[in-house]
Amino acid sequence: MRVVSIPPPAGPQHEGGAQPPHLPHQGTPGPAPYFLYGPYGPRPPVPVNGVAIAALVLGVLCFLPAVGLVLGLIALRQIKRRGERGQGMAVAGVALSSLGLALWTVSLATGVAADVWEGFKDGARADSVLSLRKGDCFTSPGGLEGWTTEAARVPCSDEHDGEVFALVTVPGSDFPGDDSLVELGEDRCYALRAAYVMDAWSLPEEVGVYYFVPSRQSWRYGDRSIACVLGREDGTRLTGSLRSDETTLDVHQLTYLEAAEVLNAALDEVPGSDHPDDDVSDDREWAGQVEEAVAEQARLLRAHEWPKAARGPVDELIVDLGKARVAWGRAASATDPDSYWIREEEAWDATDPSLSVTVREALRLATSPPAYDEGGEQEPEAGEMQV
Repeated sequence: MRVVSIPPPAGPQHEGGAQPPHLPHQGTPGPAPYFLYGPYGPRPPVPVNGVAIAALVLGVLCFLPAVGLVLGLIALRQIKRRGERGQGMAVAGVALSSLGLALWTVSLATGVAADVWEGFKDGARADSVLSLRKGDCFTSPGGLEGWTTEAARVPCSDEHDGEVFALVTVPGSDFPGDDSLVELGEDRCYALRAAYVMDAWSLPEEVGVYYFVPSRQSWRYGDRSIACVLGREDGTRLTGSLRSDETTLDVHQLTYLEAAEVLNAALDEVPGSDHPDDDVSDDREWAGQVEEAVAEQARLLRAHEWPKAARGPVDELIVDLGKARVAWGRAASATDPDSYWIREEEAWDATDPSLSVTVREALRLATSPPAYDEGGEQEPEAGEMQV
């Protein structure tokens, strides 16, 4: 398995990952040499049919039962024609292979074989990156840099290198190549992070997104998952889980964060142009979408029955959201570029994340807004605003 950060580190292809099942070498048994003595001296021993031996071995191992059955029938014909020994072995090979073939047919029809194979893979990949599941915390000998196949699961309360927040299934049967896997991991892992860490304010600034992608070798043996991981970018270890979703939040916290995400999702869609021009039609359309999102957030907050400690702060936030909705509406209806950029700046100011701090404090959520950039500017870039 390959562990990649954002941006992914350059490096050569590593043939790591799960190892194929290993079967010990099976020797071919042969008869003990002996001679028959008669009145005319020693007679050469009657040879044992080699095909009969092979049929018996395959029948005993229950490995390739169809082949064992065919070899057993061939051996019986050869023994009869050549006068060789080994009829008992050939018969046993036919019987055992027939039984094995019947068992394989039943197991494939009922899914037993698939369960056995999955069980084998689970046992083979203990303490490897292949064993990781969503919510697991782990340590790795090399941390989260470079290449690794080992990952020892530990309680999230202990020190750990990373925490798995999602598993992405890679489509297709052919190995897609390193570049495609890295691109898929980058796109999907960032998109899935918000579902695992619903409260972006609770995520430490130094925590980044990493991902384990299948190697060419592990792909051959069924590895089809990209493991999305949270870890510190400075290489130090984490203590405690970063998870904040329906499994860790109460109903009030969950309701607030779901309402806030409506506005966050709209703000993420800001048009990408960094330079004002004569055509702000896309910007005006986006401002209208933000206006609708602000109104929807306020509606969701009004519809919920809040605990007593949060009622006052929520009411104040709803009033602030009303002002923000008006500001975004003015930007959406601006008639010329200059007035639009003035109105948009006013709308950003009205959507100041700090206005939600009192609600968050009442709901026992994180109260420190994420840093937007090193310059300390209030206006966020695309995708950075979190309320």
